[in-house]
Amino acid sequence: MPLKQRCCQSASRRDNGTVNSDTGVNLPALRSHNAALVLNLLRAADEDGASRLELAERTGLTPQAVSKITARLRDEGLAADAGRRASTGGKPRTVLRLVPGAAHAVGLHLDRDELTAVLVDLSGVVVAASVVPLDLGSGAEVVMEVVAGEVAALATRTVLGVGVAMPGPLDHAAGVPHRVTRFPEWDGFPLRDALARRLGLPVVLDKDTNAAALSIALSGAGGDSFAYLHLGTGLGAGLVLDGGLYRGARTGAGEFGHQTIQLDGPVCGCGGRGCLEALCLAAVARGDLAEAARVLGAGAANLVKLLDIDRVLLGGRVVTGAAEPFVRGVRAVLEERARRGGDPAVPVSLAEGSAHPVAEGAAQLILGPVFGR
Repeated sequence: MPLKQRCCQSASRRDNGTVNSDTGVNLPALRSHNAALVLNLLRAADEDGASRLELAERTGLTPQAVSKITARLRDEGLAADAGRRASTGGKPRTVLRLVPGAAHAVGLHLDRDELTAVLVDLSGVVVAASVVPLDLGSGAEVVMEVVAGEVAALATRTVLGVGVAMPGPLDHAAGVPHRVTRFPEWDGFPLRDALARRLGLPVVLDKDTNAAALSIALSGAGGDSFAYLHLGTGLGAGLVLDGGLYRGARTGAGEFGHQTIQLDGPVCGCGGRGCLEALCLAAVARGDLAEAARVLGAGAANLVKLLDIDRVLLGGRVVTGAAEPFVRGVRAVLEERARRGGDPAVPVSLAEGSAHPVAEGAAQLILGPVFGR
């Protein structure tokens, strides 16, 4: 099932357990759900737009319900006329389109040493971006001050909310970081709620790898089952399984970098020994990219065998700076493991299509519910 459909379905169940993800219901209590369905169809239609009759047919709503929804969307500036389309009978149909610039979301990537901020319109296009230095260990107040400055610089238009992505582990549901590797002082700080008070805007918090995986999945680049491996100042994974972003029961899935692959290995920033992250970053630090790719490949092979995923995508600052040796090295390990098991090799490639995948995915954490996803 495609990611868009799964997300829409889960949102629908929160409103009413019997709501199908593809159709609306004519109940006032579900007015926001129905509007999201209509908005999502207008977004998919792009500049060509869609008529009210088409919207009614595709949502299962009555023409009267669609007329009320589209009138409200027009009043709010979210939809506008896009001309008329010839009808097979009767008068020409008025076509409506989404107004991408009517509202925006801010996406933030809080890395250990820099902050990336993007402003994304309703169609998912980045209309502004900035990257500034950030010391994640400088304390919550200092970090929030830097964040507030960047959001203020971007939020010169209507902003629906701010999506924040940072290294894990963290509790996505509670909006609270845990013991971020090398920055344990973040453990238990109510970042989501503190930022929401500071900014005066809704805030959603998630892991950097989850945000990037979400961005990739919504673009359709990864398919229904993939692992996104992010190597930058740390190492983690974002997982999309059966078309849905997988966070785990406690939202802690994807702590890929802290699987132990050498029992007597070097001490990791997490307190363990021989972690994949420690070995991989140590190889990068000494300039041995072939070894870093081999280590990353060993972890990727474990993940492929454990979850039976269809594809491995690589990203992050270190990988994008030397894509060829990493893709080649990880692929070689996966192909060797596949030969031993008599299985077809899982494809490995660079995650492409976005200049700031983590920050853009963070913005989608805000935009997704607007479109029922």
